[in-house]
Amino acid sequence: MSGHSKWNNIKRKKGAADAQRGAVFTKLGREIQVAVKQGGPDPENNSRLKDVITKAKASNMPNDNIMRSIKKASGANDTDNFEEIIYEGYGPGGIAVMVRTLTDNRNRTAGDIRHLFDKFGGNMGTTGCVSFQFEEKGSLIISREDFPDLDEEAVMMDALEAGAEDFAAEEDSFEINTSPEDYITVREQLEKQKYEFADVSIGPVPTVWARLDEEEMVDKMEKMIDRMEELDDVQEVFHNWEQD
Repeated sequence: MSGHSKWNNIKRKKGAADAQRGAVFTKLGREIQVAVKQGGPDPENNSRLKDVITKAKASNMPNDNIMRSIKKASGANDTDNFEEIIYEGYGPGGIAVMVRTLTDNRNRTAGDIRHLFDKFGGNMGTTGCVSFQFEEKGSLIISREDFPDLDEEAVMMDALEAGAEDFAAEEDSFEINTSPEDYITVREQLEKQKYEFADVSIGPVPTVWARLDEEEMVDKMEKMIDRMEELDDVQEVFHNWEQD
């Protein structure tokens, strides 16, 4: 997993988010609302909501904001109606890209995503054009900065004994991957052992990685990802770009 750490990508987003915290909280609030509508307001009985709350707390979203979003989605007067749509395409140099959105206007969102693919030398494709290059995995990330005293071997053994498929010790994080079926079991087992996570999710992980050797392509790819992540409707951008 070295060279394309998910935590490096998350930290990059979080660093940019410091100056745009309001926009980040709005996206998290939207994610919370969708989770509540799908599975109810109790995070102990709604694993998706529990995951989003973990992300919100890692992004320093105040508890008042979290509870307000849960309460809003639980109310009879909430008329927001967001749907999840994943757009697929190729970035500069043929990098496979999947963009997960929550939108109340699919025409607007599709137009915005298509424009950014075109602007930076890529192209938006049809559903399924790149998803075959990814597989669904559960992901649990522990920040070494938050827990500097954790022993790498102990964390690895605990993760594997809990049922994890893969463990990677990066410079600044421990990254644990699971099958989608075992994700909740592994997370709950590690939580019982008092582990705390900086990020938790189930999502697409590349089966094959690709590199960009030309500086111009690297610059375009970075800018395309940044611009996509700035869109209000975009929740996450997945890709198979192996970064140094």
